[in-house]
Amino acid sequence: MTIQLDRVVLIAVAGDSGCGKSTFLQRLTDLFGEEFMTVICLDDYHSLDRKQRKVKGVTALNPKANNFDLMYEQIKMLKEGKAIDKPIYNHETGELDPPERVEPNKVVVIEGLHPLYDERMRSLIDFGVYLDISDEVKVNWKIQRDMAERGHTYDDVIAAINARRPDFTAYIEPQKEFADVVIQILPTELIKDDKESKILRVRLVQKEGVEGFEPVYLFDEGSTIDWRPCGRKLTCAYPGIKMYYGPDSYMGNEVSVLEVDGQFDNLEEMIYIESHLSNTSTKYYGEMTELLLKHRDYPGSNNGSGLFQVLVGLKMRATYERLTATKVPVAAKV
Repeated sequence: MTIQLDRVVLIAVAGDSGCGKSTFLQRLTDLFGEEFMTVICLDDYHSLDRKQRKVKGVTALNPKANNFDLMYEQIKMLKEGKAIDKPIYNHETGELDPPERVEPNKVVVIEGLHPLYDERMRSLIDFGVYLDISDEVKVNWKIQRDMAERGHTYDDVIAAINARRPDFTAYIEPQKEFADVVIQILPTELIKDDKESKILRVRLVQKEGVEGFEPVYLFDEGSTIDWRPCGRKLTCAYPGIKMYYGPDSYMGNEVSVLEVDGQFDNLEEMIYIESHLSNTSTKYYGEMTELLLKHRDYPGSNNGSGLFQVLVGLKMRATYERLTATKVPVAAKV
């Protein structure tokens, strides 16, 4: 069956497991409305199940364990407004289940390890984001989770990370070059040797020269800005907050970078930060703050990751409206 859609907008959300994709997708639902957005998990295109990967000695990160031909063929069909019978990878059993019927939608989001890996797939994508957690933060988080919640030893955790690292470096990380924006989660520079990674430095790396995409900037576009906003208008406990904006080069691309180091004590005061940002693609004053406040319990809401997820979501909405000449109703996001 073919659904009559003037334009299906395809969004890619790339990154390793545990990097915040689920939270980001929930924020996108606020902007587009659940009924107008379909999410495709690219794990469903594993060509090898868990047992087969073990026998062949490959991880799910390896392209050999994934069917890129079928992935491209089906995502292309969805973008053309055609329904597909998508395979299902069962994460509990590690096996492939019978396929399910998926109808096209106004917005289709493909998320997983490899959305920007295949050149054919990249040609279909209208906007792509890569969620990037640094090794230091990834190790700290995984140690805390696996040792505290799953009873793993420190050596077990490090061994598991190291086993995935070669394939991650070879096949996942290079996709950052092709993303329109990258959200980087890094250790704070406000505290020396922060072993728990409770305070984070988050960078929004925005590619310059992308058609229709205007990077968000702080104070003065193209300048280099260091800003400590703590004071009467923004409550900050130790170690405070530091923001940065400036031009840079990243993965061979000219970019502009917006950075937040530290965390916000009172989300209602985010309106102060919002008032100093430009090109946010909000529809009214305070919308960015409102979207953050809607889910103040989401991971990262009190630091730069929540802020930048909202900003990237707003940019994706702007891309949709530009490509379809259709305004997303305000009711879809509040």
